[in-house]
Amino acid sequence: MIENYPVTQKIYDEMYAGKGIREHYGGVFEYLQNSNASLIAKKEDLARLLLMTQGITFTVYSSDEGIERIFPFDVIPRIITAVEWDHIDKGIKQRLTALNKFLHDIYHDQQIIKDQVIPAELVMSCPHFLREVKGLNVPHDIYVHIAGIDLIRNDDGDFYVLEDNLRTPSGVSYMLENREITKRIFPDLLPMRQVRQVTNYPLLLKKILVSLSPRHSSNPNVVLLTPGIFNSAYFEHTFLARFMGVELVEGRDLVVDNHFVYMKTTAGLKRVDVIYRRIDDEFMDPLVFNPSSLLGVPGIMSAYRKGNVSLVNAIGNGVADDKAVYAYVPEMIRYYLGEEPILKNVPTYQCWNEDECEYVMENIGNMVIKRTNESGGYGMLIGNAATDEEIARTKAAIKNEPRSFIAQPILSLSTAPCFIDGKLKPRHIDLRPYALCGPEGIEIVPGGLTRVALKEGSLVVNSSQGGGSKDTWVIEN
Repeated sequence: MIENYPVTQKIYDEMYAGKGIREHYGGVFEYLQNSNASLIAKKEDLARLLLMTQGITFTVYSSDEGIERIFPFDVIPRIITAVEWDHIDKGIKQRLTALNKFLHDIYHDQQIIKDQVIPAELVMSCPHFLREVKGLNVPHDIYVHIAGIDLIRNDDGDFYVLEDNLRTPSGVSYMLENREITKRIFPDLLPMRQVRQVTNYPLLLKKILVSLSPRHSSNPNVVLLTPGIFNSAYFEHTFLARFMGVELVEGRDLVVDNHFVYMKTTAGLKRVDVIYRRIDDEFMDPLVFNPSSLLGVPGIMSAYRKGNVSLVNAIGNGVADDKAVYAYVPEMIRYYLGEEPILKNVPTYQCWNEDECEYVMENIGNMVIKRTNESGGYGMLIGNAATDEEIARTKAAIKNEPRSFIAQPILSLSTAPCFIDGKLKPRHIDLRPYALCGPEGIEIVPGGLTRVALKEGSLVVNSSQGGGSKDTWVIEN
């Protein structure tokens, strides 16, 4: 399995350094040396069986179909040291503190605009900047309660923030299920390597949701609002509701009366205090946003404005994870906290800026072009892998809508060993740690979801684009 593991000095490999195996991979490497391909293949088959029997799926949408698939899982864990994790932990907490301050500021005094730290036109042109919530006060001034911060490791060995997911970040159920599967297939390895646990995430999330109740009650009514069974992340919605012990509801299960939200039950209406929503802003209230929406609850924004219900995450967060606004997060950290960023941003070129756009057009073959409000790997062009036709089409789109695009240099995402066709092969990976922000501070479960670009040479890790995932171990040094 391990013979002829192909590594290159130009790409940072999580297991192999220039002089051999990295120390923190020693235990897993030794286990693999003492195993054979058929044994690992059996463990891979067991993992697939567990995924299938538990219904751990996702949906791939194309122009004409929605295909439900078993989520691809690689059995070889990705390992992070305690020192590396401490750096990530501090960096994400710093970043989210600044982003929460930015969201409060941008919907109130807008001092950061007045001080010309961020251009007004950039914020006001963001489709997710919602004037409907300007001046609205949210509990404890916390807008981002649940965040998934996408990190990559470049060839210099440093971690970079690739994206901030601050609206309805998904994938945490796969992180939890990956750990459960790893416990089954490698029962001795986790305790031997002193791997930190992630399984308390639902309890931490429930604790934060309860703390946000507008009523002083020992047992507030918390619900998880889902778009329904046809949503690509429906498995996750049911998973989290079950493990938190809260009701899973759809918009038709809720009603607003006299600025209060109620849940329909067989015993009558029951007041709802906190809604963990997995529905995008524009579908939440047809009386305020999209009038054709059948997913949300008519009148829910009136209850929200009155402070009679808490919504998690807050309405309007999308302005802070707009990919054009992302470029200003380091300045936000300096402006609001008076600190230097702990985690680096990927260098970003704004296509609405004429000089930067000209540079992008001239160097598009070495760039990743992204739409500022797309996710899931959609709306993206990787210059060195694109055809002339795709490049021409993207250039035309940029000229037509420059505000809708950013560009970043193609980075060498780190690789990690994956079990493919009976051998260990390097594949590009990223990392999405999950952070929970509550009145008592920010908690981040040690690990997160490591996503894998399973296609050889691919840099796109999204499951919708053929990616998979693996368990992430944070181990004591």
